[in-house]
Amino acid sequence: MKNIAVILAGGSGSRLGNDIPKQFLKVAGKQIIEHSIDVFEHCAEINEICIVCRPDYISHVEELVIKNQYQKVKKILHGGKERYDSTLAAIHAYTDDDTNLLFHDAVRPLVNERIIHDCIEALKHYNAVDVAAKTTDTIISVDANECIDFIPNRAFLRNSQTPQCFKRSVIRRAYELALADPNFVTTDDCGTVRRYLPNEPIYVVAGENTNVKLTYPEDLFLLETLFQLRRR
Repeated sequence: MKNIAVILAGGSGSRLGNDIPKQFLKVAGKQIIEHSIDVFEHCAEINEICIVCRPDYISHVEELVIKNQYQKVKKILHGGKERYDSTLAAIHAYTDDDTNLLFHDAVRPLVNERIIHDCIEALKHYNAVDVAAKTTDTIISVDANECIDFIPNRAFLRNSQTPQCFKRSVIRRAYELALADPNFVTTDDCGTVRRYLPNEPIYVVAGENTNVKLTYPEDLFLLETLFQLRRR
């Protein structure tokens, strides 16, 4: 079974208030996307890397691949307006259903080989795999008046991360059904599988609190600190 890492780098980074998409900002001496690619490039279980990015950054990514001499990067694809457009670009770029696709946010540069290994092992028994870390905060649900109406048991709550991993046949079928639904709305690929293939179990691999996603300006300082700690 071929393991293909799909680096999703199509975001705009608007919440950072920066003209440069957040995946191309620098932290710990490299652009964030470089850190993410590095992990999969050096993971022996990954056979190939596919990068999906904004059309206006294709040449920039090509330069990064050449500069770093990435051997596993075989495809650089155009993303789309929505996140799922990037997923679809990768699904359509391959034809062999006997393939594992590991979708990873480019802005999670501290993913590690343990997480990747556990995902690949889980794909030997499941067709869909998520990564998530235990929630440390109490989560509340509020009503229309912004009053608490429910407090779920924290023991069963997780913060979803990436990679999210699938047999190509399963994620392809889920999106075929999703795109036929005029009310289709999604924020992640596991959500699409759960909604449109409800009988398909989604196994959850243990994530790590350091596998953080760059979303807000303060996250840049957090990432810099975590990289320094890792080096020590």
